Order: sequence, then structure tokens, then C-alpha cells
Amino acid sequence: MSTDAVAIIGFISLFALMLLRVPVGMAMGLVGVCGFGYLVNGSAALKLVGQTSMRTVTDYTFGVIPMFLLMGTFVSHSGMSRELFRAANGFVGHLRGGLGIATVGACGGFAAISGSSVATAATFSAVAYPEMRRFGYPQSFSTGVIAAGGTLGAMLPPSTVLTVYGIITEQDIGKLFMAGIVPGLLAMTMYMITITLIGFIKPDFLPRGPAIRWRERVAGLRDIWAPVILFIFVIGGLYGLPFLPRFTPTEAGGVGATGAFLIGVVTGRLDKEKILTALLQATRTSAAVFTVLIGALIFGYFLTVTQTPQKVTEFLTSLGLGSYGVLAVIMVMYLVLGCLMDAMAMIILTVPIIFPVVTHLGFDPIWFGVINAPPPASVPAARWRAAETRSGSTIAAGRWQRTGSRRGKSSRR
Repeated sequence: MSTDAVAIIGFISLFALMLLRVPVGMAMGLVGVCGFGYLVNGSAALKLVGQTSMRTVTDYTFGVIPMFLLMGTFVSHSGMSRELFRAANGFVGHLRGGLGIATVGACGGFAAISGSSVATAATFSAVAYPEMRRFGYPQSFSTGVIAAGGTLGAMLPPSTVLTVYGIITEQDIGKLFMAGIVPGLLAMTMYMITITLIGFIKPDFLPRGPAIRWRERVAGLRDIWAPVILFIFVIGGLYGLPFLPRFTPTEAGGVGATGAFLIGVVTGRLDKEKILTALLQATRTSAAVFTVLIGALIFGYFLTVTQTPQKVTEFLTSLGLGSYGVLAVIMVMYLVLGCLMDAMAMIILTVPIIFPVVTHLGFDPIWFGVINAPPPASVPAARWRAAETRSGSTIAAGRWQRTGSRRGKSSRR
């Protein structure tokens, strides 16, 4: 059997396993081992499993993932999300649609210290969603705002998705973080403008919140000192600000996790039970991420043997669509996959195949990583599960009202 036929059978088997609800990491690892064993030999395939697993979990570079995840869990259990939401709501909550604007702003602030889209959406489903529903905001709008705001966790540093992308493609993680700041802030601004326009065009659709006195607004700003200091110290050290020592990404993750822990303990927000819960949550999430990562690396060896990346590059460049035409095809593919897969799994699965195409066409790898960071549907799915909303179409209706304009702008940059 030719290598092309083996590659096609491998992809069919992979998607069949995922449809059967086999975990993505397990499915990629199983297909990779079987395919590699068929084309090379079974003994080499089994050795590949052990070597890849050990090399991945002991690699210092990969330590950045559990460190930032641990920082995010400590931040989440410290109640910083509520303080961010309260501070933002104090300034814009009295406007029409102000609670939605405050939610987006708080999501951006929380994403900048957690690095996770799913964690951001899940956290604010408990913080902001009840408040919006209490003041009479439509369910579709409330869920859509939180889902859209959750995508900021994939762009704003310290994004876990960008971290994994940088590790796979061997790009500078610090440059990826820096490149994600402006698009992340732009997306947040566009979300806020969209909410404002919705309130202006449909005044009966979005209610106003109560006005808050300036004394309470200032008090709300004072309460967000912890996330601000944590963000400046971690990201500032990563970029080498003059008043801070310069950190590597892994060191920045360790410093961030330690800082979040100390702030939580000193302020009394983290007790023994919350610390244990945060450690357990970070461990589970890290194990899931590393399982997907190991499976993807094994699957990547199978793709290398079949020369799939090279053949995909030759095929796409021979279509005569031009560089941006091929990029448009890739973006449509990500749009479809994002409705079916988790963002992390999608990036890990596709980047080894698509990245050679992108570099061959002359696109900047950092730029490509940033425009593909926000997943279009995995965050709404997480938001749906977190709030126990019964209608997935409700989330989709609210989410896509706010993403079309931002996606178009991102692809043109």
C-alpha cells in the first residue's frame, strides 16, 4: 500500500475515532503508532511512544504550560474575576448594554492573567451571567457576550494556545505574546463598540443598570491592584522592562504561579481547600494538555514518514489561488474544525501540516499564529456546559453577532 493511501486511511481513522468520542490525544497517538508501525516496523513504533512521552514531560520548555495553568487556577479561585467585573461595571454598568461592556472588559483583564479561553468563559459564566439575567438581558446576548469575551484568553498573553503553537513551530513565545496584545485589545474594543451599537439601534433590547457613585467606582479600582501587579510583573519580566529582571517563558509562568499563590494567601482569599482544588484542577488540565501534545507528536512522526506536509504544500500551492487565496482556504478549514474540536487539539493537529504551507507562501509565522488563536466555537461549548444552558443555538446566535467583523479584520492584517 502506498504512503498516500496509508495517510488517507490514517486521517479517516482519526476522525472516526473522534466521532466515537475517543479523546483526541489518544486517537492521534493510536493512529500515529499504528501507521508508523505499518510503514516502518512495530518495534520502532512502540519505542517511539516511550521516548516521545518521556521527552515531552521532562522537557524544560514544556514546563511553561503547567505553570501558566497553575497561575490561572490560583487566580480563578482567588476571586479576582469578581473584582475585575465590579470595577468595570462601576464605570459602564449604567449605560445601555453596560453590563455586556463590563463583562468584555473584565474578560480581557482576567484573560491577561489566566491565559485560558475556556477558564475565562467558565469563570464569567458564574460571575457575569447571573447579573445580566437579573437585570433582564436576553439569554442569547448574555451567553454570546461571555463566549466572545472568552476568546480573548487565546490572544492576550499569557495565552496557552499561543504557547503550544510556539513550542510546536519553534517560534519565540515572547514575540507571540507581544504580537497578541494589539489584536486582543482590538478585538475587545470591537466587541464593546458592537454592544454599544446594538444598544443604540435596539434601545428596548438591552436595559440600563443602576448608576454607581464615584466613591464606589474609585473603591472598585483600588480592589484590582492584585491582577494589575501580577500582570505587570509576569509580562513585564517576560519582555524585559527596565525595572524588572528578564524571565524566560517558563520562568515567567513559575513566577506568575508563585505570585498568584502568595497574593491569594496573603489576602486570605485562598484557604487550604481552595489551594487543593486549584492544584488538582491544574494537574488535571495539564495532564489533558500533555496527553494531546504527546499524541500529536506521535501522529506528527507518522505524517513525516508519509511526507504529508510536503504533499499538502505542493497541492495547495498548485491550485493557482495565490497566497491569500490559499490562506482563505486555510481559514475556512479552521472555521469548520473550530466548530467540531477544542482549540488546543485543533492547533496541535493541524499546525504540523499547515505550517509548512504558510512559511512556503511567505507569511510571517508569528502573525499566522495570532490570527488563528481564537477558536470560533469551542469557547461557546464550554460556556454552555458551565452555565448549564440548554440551547446551544442560543449561544451561537449571540456569539456570531460579535465575531464576524473581527474575523474579517484579522484576516486582512
